[in-house]
Amino acid sequence: SREFPTPGRRNLHLSTVVMCDRGRPIKVPPVESYIMVLQPQQPSIEINGTTNLARDYQDFRNGVRVFTDLHISVQPSGKMWKHGESMSVIQKKLDSCIVSVYPSLNPDHESLTLPENMLTQFGIVAKISKDGATVSGSDIIYNYEEVLRQIQYTNRKPAYYLNRVFKLICSEMNGRFLSNEYVQTLTVIHPRVPTAKPSAAAPTEAPAQTADKQVPAHLLLSPQHVKSPVHTIVDHYLETKMSDRTQAVIAPPGHAVTIIIVVCVGFLLFMIVLGVVRIRAAHHRATQEEIQDTEMAWDDSALTITVNPMEQLESPRPGKPGTHGQSHIAPDDDESSDDNSSYHDDDLDSTDEEEEGSAAVSKVKDLEWDNSTLAI
Repeated sequence: SREFPTPGRRNLHLSTVVMCDRGRPIKVPPVESYIMVLQPQQPSIEINGTTNLARDYQDFRNGVRVFTDLHISVQPSGKMWKHGESMSVIQKKLDSCIVSVYPSLNPDHESLTLPENMLTQFGIVAKISKDGATVSGSDIIYNYEEVLRQIQYTNRKPAYYLNRVFKLICSEMNGRFLSNEYVQTLTVIHPRVPTAKPSAAAPTEAPAQTADKQVPAHLLLSPQHVKSPVHTIVDHYLETKMSDRTQAVIAPPGHAVTIIIVVCVGFLLFMIVLGVVRIRAAHHRATQEEIQDTEMAWDDSALTITVNPMEQLESPRPGKPGTHGQSHIAPDDDESSDDNSSYHDDDLDSTDEEEEGSAAVSKVKDLEWDNSTLAI
């Protein structure tokens, strides 16, 4: 016999021999038969419960039970037991259940706790980590339900979260049969921010004035309609909206915005001053270059070339004294012309200067003034 036989056909061969009193055997025809092992119905483990729970801050700080109304059943269920559960919860056994948390727990302010007394009583081993908890040990489904319902989740800072997701999977016969993936969501109820109430300081005479004031289009209506206030609800709605917007506009901005604005304005002023300084420096540099170019330019407006008529030598007259001196001066004339062409030479000897002086005196004596070219 096997607890889980392999499905299929089993052949059966039956041979019989009958022994008589005298010891004579009598053969009986053999019998051929077979046994068909059918496919067993695999157990189906189902986990049910309320998949979404919402709690406030204080409940999360004190601790919230994750699987409050968990039910585990195995199909085929069989007969019903107490509390609406089937007999399978006490007949079938589970090997392990794995609880996983997504995302992982933060050990600073989150924790999972399991009932230690129940674990010791049922002989179930539990391991807790930041990714969840693992409960292992062969025991009936009913005991597993009692342990799983006591798992508690604690969060000392629930304001940081919107919800928490827990996943549960159970197995039977060393993981041969697995249950469905049960997802449990814990939602954090955040307190509402109180809204600003409209101010009640509005004058009470405004509705009366609105009621007494008649629009020309209302003259065609009945007197009852004319006397009734017009658009009272809309006016009140607009006043409420305007008061809320006024409060929102009057509310002072934060310090961070003020600091950012001051920094931006300071940076803008710095860039403007820097640009002005660079423009002035470039203009001053251009002016200096123009002045230097003007000073270095050649001014030829007052240039005048004067020809000394005394330097034009006349041919010597025959019979006059000084012919010898004229012939003596002839070689010095070339020196004087050379001296006049290079009058800027500063390295002439003093002896040459004395000779030029004596030659000039002799020239004055030999030359005559020509009045024909004189113009007054």
